[in-house]
Amino acid sequence: MQFGIIGSGSWATALAKILTDNGQTIQWYIRNNETLDQLNRRRHNPHYLHSTYFDAGRLILSSNINYVIEKSDVLLVAVPSAYAGQSLDILNKDVFAGKKIISAIKGILPEKNQLLNEYLEENFDFKLEDYFTVLGPCHAEEVAAEKLSYLTFSGLDTQKTKAIASCFNTPFITTHVNADIIGVQYAAILKNIYALGAGIAHGLEYGDNFLSVYIANAANEMVRFLREVKHESSIHDLNYAASVYLGDLLVTCYSLYSRNRTLGNMIGKGYSVKAAQLELGMVAEGYNASKCIHITNKNLNVHIPFADIIYRILWEQLTPAEGFKTLESLLV
Repeated sequence: MQFGIIGSGSWATALAKILTDNGQTIQWYIRNNETLDQLNRRRHNPHYLHSTYFDAGRLILSSNINYVIEKSDVLLVAVPSAYAGQSLDILNKDVFAGKKIISAIKGILPEKNQLLNEYLEENFDFKLEDYFTVLGPCHAEEVAAEKLSYLTFSGLDTQKTKAIASCFNTPFITTHVNADIIGVQYAAILKNIYALGAGIAHGLEYGDNFLSVYIANAANEMVRFLREVKHESSIHDLNYAASVYLGDLLVTCYSLYSRNRTLGNMIGKGYSVKAAQLELGMVAEGYNASKCIHITNKNLNVHIPFADIIYRILWEQLTPAEGFKTLESLLV
């Protein structure tokens, strides 16, 4: 099984480390030639996870995305959701024929409000049975430090999903599989929105008690939404307390590595949204996700007041203090 990676950020770099540490040789599309040269010469990514060094013999690097796709059986897409479309729009419509794709995107493509699988189906006639996701409470920085982490692979065919997941098993990565391929993607989108809210609460100087109650309520709201979007072929009686759902929500709300929590913290302290984004200097998926979920929910009409308040703070100039005063009255 020949893996190719599209993306060169922190999460793409962490996934490359997992695969190469597990003995895989990978094709890796690096758009930036400076980054590619540095990886070739110094064996590490100059912009992300600087302390992570690679066995050069396990890296086949290229700035030609078509070459990487051609040489790979399984493609791991690990770019921010806001840039996924522009990265793939240039490709021929039959380029993914015979390939499997793993999405490592924890967001929704904002141009048309689509999950990656929906975008691939519309633009490349790509079938859901060849599409997989890798998600869960796993930070790139902790993977780089080889701290024990957990990943969940989702796909419609359990045996194929297990085969892919086995390529990522290392002494510091434990993998699980499930069939909830649509639900896990929406869980990843929602947890980023709620983590922005957790950061706002911290910036507003709410305490640990409030934050724990806020997260518990956010978890309930997330489950309510997921039950409405559950794909017809998903398994029944899902355990929404599992790591890919509740676990990822918790770590994203609490961890200092969380970009969404950090962005929210600055907004709670009084930064404008734009100023906070400039200060952060990285993509926080929850920002676009909040608007996308707001639009999606116009059709679903699920009761998600927490996500709605965070959307209004980010996009409609509701002040954080006013928004969280309203949110206080909703907590149970």
